[in-house]
Amino acid sequence: MTKKLRSTEWFGRQDKDGFAYRSWMKNQGLPHHLFDGRPVIGICNTWSELTPCNAHLRGIAEKVKRGVYEMGGFPVEFPVTSLGETLMRPTAMLFRNLASMDVEESIRANPLDAVVLLVGCDKTTPSLLMGAASCDLPTLVVSGGPMLNGRFRGERIGSGTHVWQFDAMVKAGELSKEEFMESEACMSRSVGHCMTMGTASTMACMVEALGMGLPGNAAIPAADSRRQVLAHMAGRRIVEMVAEDLKPSDILTKSAFENAIRANGAIGGSTNAVIHLLAIAGRVGVEHSLDDWDDIGRDVPCLVNLMPSGDYLMEDFYYAGGLPVVLKQLGNAGLLHKEAMTVNGKSQWDNVSAAQIYEKDVVYEFDKPFKAQGGLVVLRGNLAPDGAILKPSAASPDLLQHTGRAVVFEDIEDYKARIDQDDLDIDASCIMVLKNCGPRGYPGMAEVGNMALPAKLLKQGVTDMVRISDARMSGTAYGTVVLHAAPEAAVGGPLALVQSGDEITLDTKGRQLSLNVDEATLKARREAWKPVHPQSDRGYVKLYQQTVMQADKGADLDFLQGGSGAPVPRDSH
Repeated sequence: MTKKLRSTEWFGRQDKDGFAYRSWMKNQGLPHHLFDGRPVIGICNTWSELTPCNAHLRGIAEKVKRGVYEMGGFPVEFPVTSLGETLMRPTAMLFRNLASMDVEESIRANPLDAVVLLVGCDKTTPSLLMGAASCDLPTLVVSGGPMLNGRFRGERIGSGTHVWQFDAMVKAGELSKEEFMESEACMSRSVGHCMTMGTASTMACMVEALGMGLPGNAAIPAADSRRQVLAHMAGRRIVEMVAEDLKPSDILTKSAFENAIRANGAIGGSTNAVIHLLAIAGRVGVEHSLDDWDDIGRDVPCLVNLMPSGDYLMEDFYYAGGLPVVLKQLGNAGLLHKEAMTVNGKSQWDNVSAAQIYEKDVVYEFDKPFKAQGGLVVLRGNLAPDGAILKPSAASPDLLQHTGRAVVFEDIEDYKARIDQDDLDIDASCIMVLKNCGPRGYPGMAEVGNMALPAKLLKQGVTDMVRISDARMSGTAYGTVVLHAAPEAAVGGPLALVQSGDEITLDTKGRQLSLNVDEATLKARREAWKPVHPQSDRGYVKLYQQTVMQADKGADLDFLQGGSGAPVPRDSH
């Protein structure tokens, strides 16, 4: 028995409501046969000229439509909130949950049988996945792809990674302002998102590792014609998925998330993947915790030599074999759930078992990895009882076990005002601490955790220091940076009690982050503590601050936890 299509509740009616639904659609020049019971495929597009990473997605949408039409479907493109990390203030992360609500309600309200999600800049990927997963209609993700390699004076330069590096060089007197400005266009020279293994590329890899995108989705450059072919094939495949009733709940299983955790370690992926996967899992009701990242991903070696942990970029990763070769090596090592289902109807192992490495200086073999540890470290202790994370592959090995004197910045404004003052009492052995930059404190948990070092230390040749905050950092950044400390300072977490001069110990091997201050002193500070960030009094930000959960829960809004299932249409006339 053929399953009745959801869109038939709109377009299959032979009454005045059906007349209205079809008639107004026909003002776009649509012929009557498109309403004859064929599957209606929504193309959820985050195109925006204010999101430069996604500015080419109009063309990608046309390729998806071509594939849908070929398979007898009816494609309809619709816009949703686009989140560009490069321009939005205070941070695109503040609006990730809002965009997910936009996606969920757009799907729920319209005559759609399935959706193709067009994503790029990093928050658009998790937000669209969160929203679509909450509805559980057949869903397929198409990423926009990374930019071509940046080139500056004969060298590869990576988006984000070289911004931090060049900025430090300017402050140290090693690069002129004119050279700094010249490098801008050299870094961003084609359509697409960041070509480093930043959050956008990481989340594109997570889409593929979770099974929500077609094989090869993660790494094909945006400017490569094969990206358009993938979009075309996605349009064909989504129509088949409707017939098969293959939904996110069939794909986003516990096994899929464990595959993604290990894949993130093997690619040296962004720390932001943690918070996004926790939120996605929360929408589909899959048991997934911060500890999974340490328990499952702890011993996964980093196999991919990409910035910010290495030397190459996403274009090189694609030519070397892309994510399929990484997943194959995990499978051969017994670290992949081979049977996990993917959107093309095949298992992960079916998709990757024939993959080959073509550039062994870009993708390393499992038994001879690029770096011994690629997985993220989850730290706990009296400074972060609910957890904090650190990315060892981007850190300085000599700082992974370190005790130092805290230099505290109360918020990002305090940091910016004092960091380059000559009288700042700081040396290379100190630990920089940034407060009030978590989910509620910023608000939105901005990517400010990778604090730039003081200019006076950069001039002395210091290149890294331990930094601790309740913030996030860009996936393109590097350094010995402890992030996502929970509970955050703005809700009275232990980070709020730290004062300059306190001694802090980072014990990566022991998974501990300790504030070496006696309990009596901490009790007195706790009693004297007062919130410094008032609640917003209007709009979405008010709703966000009242309901956002902490980083260890994915920073989703508490009332959005748990999927609502396939939306059932209700009459409106």
